[in-house]
Amino acid sequence: MNIKRFSLFTFFALATSASVYAQTSAQHTSTFPAPRKSYIETLSEPNRWVDSVFNKLSKRQRAAQMFFVRALTNSTKAYEDSIANVIKKEKIGGLVFFQGGPGRQAILTNKYQAVSKVPLLITADGEWGLGMRLDSTISYPYQMALGAVQDNNLIYKMGLEVAKDFKRIGMHMNLAPDVDVNNNPNNPVINYRSFGENKYNVATKAGAYMKGMQDGGLLVSIKHFPGHGDTDVDSHYDLPLLTFTKERLDSLEIYPFRELITQGASGVMIAHMNIPSLDNSPNMPSTLSKPIVTGLLKEELAFKGLIISDAMEMKGVVKYFKDGEADVMGIIAGNDILELSENSARAVKLLRKAVRSGRISMDRIDSSVKKILLAKYWAGLNVRDTLDESNVAAEVNRPESKALVQQLADASMTLVHGRGFIKTLNKDKRTVIISIGTPKVTTFQKELGSHYKNSVFYTLDKNANANAIAKVIRELGLFDQVIIGIHDSRTRPGNGMALSADLKMFIKDMSQKNAVFALFGNPYNLSQWAGLEQSKALLVAYQKEDFMQKSAASVLKNQLIATGRLPVTVNKFFKYGNGL
Repeated sequence: MNIKRFSLFTFFALATSASVYAQTSAQHTSTFPAPRKSYIETLSEPNRWVDSVFNKLSKRQRAAQMFFVRALTNSTKAYEDSIANVIKKEKIGGLVFFQGGPGRQAILTNKYQAVSKVPLLITADGEWGLGMRLDSTISYPYQMALGAVQDNNLIYKMGLEVAKDFKRIGMHMNLAPDVDVNNNPNNPVINYRSFGENKYNVATKAGAYMKGMQDGGLLVSIKHFPGHGDTDVDSHYDLPLLTFTKERLDSLEIYPFRELITQGASGVMIAHMNIPSLDNSPNMPSTLSKPIVTGLLKEELAFKGLIISDAMEMKGVVKYFKDGEADVMGIIAGNDILELSENSARAVKLLRKAVRSGRISMDRIDSSVKKILLAKYWAGLNVRDTLDESNVAAEVNRPESKALVQQLADASMTLVHGRGFIKTLNKDKRTVIISIGTPKVTTFQKELGSHYKNSVFYTLDKNANANAIAKVIRELGLFDQVIIGIHDSRTRPGNGMALSADLKMFIKDMSQKNAVFALFGNPYNLSQWAGLEQSKALLVAYQKEDFMQKSAASVLKNQLIATGRLPVTVNKFFKYGNGL
């Protein structure tokens, strides 16, 4: 990590920072960082920098520290300048970066930090790394694929690499990992973002990822408390209703949160869900519920770290609480940080009004502000830095990170059945390699073609009709071996992968013959293709990306032994834990 360090404001450069920041910097050069105190461990310690900054803030400025606004680097210059103006005028606490590129973000971060009196805490959603939001960056496998991996040390290493990437472009907190237990196959918003349906597997995998990031000097925010895995409504568009008992929630959904809080999670993000068993107030989102945020999370689970709301502009929270009322209620409930308020300036005014009326105490606000300032100190913001704006893209696309992506893909390969049959595949036999769901020859086909020299490729687009399929079927008798890849071409591999009725029939027919199948998509899709359970071999590869196609090809070339296990149950044929 190449950063030029110099003090811009001596007000912030207190002597207490030196040893802590040296520790932080040293972590970049070690695969397994030297131990340092976690953010949670520092909460009970006096901190001169925090006190000094806090004491110089007015009441309005303290309240503003609790608000984080959206930043982009793929928008207009006018938009970028408007955010700079918000930073200068409102003196907000931080930013949540979304779309753009790493080099542009480093430049803009320098600009924004330079105009902020108190250093900004900068965050983003990086469940699978920077690639979740930014172009020209690395995307690690989705958490559903990682749920299949049996070597958790690989996931820990991923956390370390993600921490390096975030810090290289000036970010201090990853709004990840997702620790929701996805026990509803029809979940429209979590699904492939979850490590799966088993609470123990979710907690273990999320714990490894979290530990890697925190050991790498990055704050985290486990989400979406108290558990968004068993919903069939997307809280971006409406308020999900959970009718489960507190006992059920406590034993299942809350389990990973409890475990990771015990392990020292620095932050928890609150979901927008209506849960009558925890708070029976009409249409009450969990984000705005004091019984849930303060009563359950802070008191029952004894969480001391940062509490972050999910985006406050989402319909799940503002549908019933409009005109800034949701912001005030979110603070009263116990949130420390409200991200993406509809109007942060209005929210601060309403919050000050609530203090004057006695609806909320200033002590309540002050406690959150001190936690936020301590997070900034822990992240090294007590010393003002300017990011080196050169070679950013190269330094967040390190060879070791790319190698780790392939290792994780290899480790996720899940052979549901047919290991013995795969061993009979012969590279000298006449082989037909078919890709379904895409009009173009795939990486999967090319990788296999380099091994099976006497091979032919066919592609069948997702809308292929009976005539197109018949042309392929007429040629199959010329071949000794058939390998079929089913490819989801969508960016986000959810349920409901669309294939024509004729293709579904083709899959069923080929399942009765000596065909080997590989699915490059969400395993939940297996439920819609009757007959696959009878196929000679079935490999689940989870995603469409090239690294998954290369891993799958390695398995079918008998160069890689698949060790992954299904992280979810699809139906009676494909169950959690299946894998040879």
